[in-house]
Amino acid sequence: MFTPLEKVGVVCLSILGFQIARAVIKRVYNAFLAPAFSLNVNFKEMGQWAVVTGATDGLGKAFAEALAKKGLDVVLISRTKSKLDAVSQEIRDNYKVNVKVIEADFTEGNTVYHHIEKELYGMDIGVLVNNVGLSYPHPDYFLSLNEGSKVYHDIIQCNIAAMLSMCQIVMPHMCEQKRGVVINIGSTAGDIPSPMLAVYGASKVFVSKFSRDLSSEYKRYGITVQCLTPGYVATKMSKIKKPTWMAPSPGKYVSSALRTVGIEEHTTGYFPHSLLVGVIKTMESLSPAFAYWMITRTMENIKSRAVRKSNAAVS
Repeated sequence: MFTPLEKVGVVCLSILGFQIARAVIKRVYNAFLAPAFSLNVNFKEMGQWAVVTGATDGLGKAFAEALAKKGLDVVLISRTKSKLDAVSQEIRDNYKVNVKVIEADFTEGNTVYHHIEKELYGMDIGVLVNNVGLSYPHPDYFLSLNEGSKVYHDIIQCNIAAMLSMCQIVMPHMCEQKRGVVINIGSTAGDIPSPMLAVYGASKVFVSKFSRDLSSEYKRYGITVQCLTPGYVATKMSKIKKPTWMAPSPGKYVSSALRTVGIEEHTTGYFPHSLLVGVIKTMESLSPAFAYWMITRTMENIKSRAVRKSNAAVS
């Protein structure tokens, strides 16, 4: 016979075991079983066009290519006309789809959206990827970042205002058609401690919260809203040149992430990134002070390397 204290221990262990088993089963289902049975979104059925912001480099270009490969015509929105033209020609040649380009600098704020709305008028847009975003040139303390006011303004315009405005432009048509997909690109920085990237991390928290509530509001209209929260990907923004298992190429990340659309509303989109977030969140729950200390030290090292590289380039 168990003592009362032993009975309590058995109950606690049973609850813990159940929670762990449920988490493992959910992860296996989301990552492997659901995609294997094609329970994710059929993008081709959403509409003729996919709109991708920040579409000339990194994740944006990879999303545009992946959606074109699925047979969708694509609209590329970015600020550099020469890059837009080069990427659009590449996509036309490789995937034999229609491509439209819209030149727009999202840091300019409200002035760009009338032009974008005019260019998109009347198009059957089934997919919107709000990818455009900015981060710090390197990690730094809030009051110490060089030209911080401009950097913070541009981050807010690109990471928050652009997403809101693009949803306002594109989603009315999706509501009318009772179908559509909106993918908002957040970041693991919004899910874990992000000292020395405070404004960037906070902007990505906005993306996550907005996406969750938008999904709840418009699910009844047949619109799937997903927030992707990637960790490091080998892009110009991350300054990682060589892909690794933990920092995949943009193409590898997007291939993984698109399989989760319609299955998970909020996900890193890439299993190794989910593992990393899980480890850091566990560490934070055990000792928040240690988690913040460790990440701050890591960010200070990244800053030091960036400053040394910049000084070497100048000299």
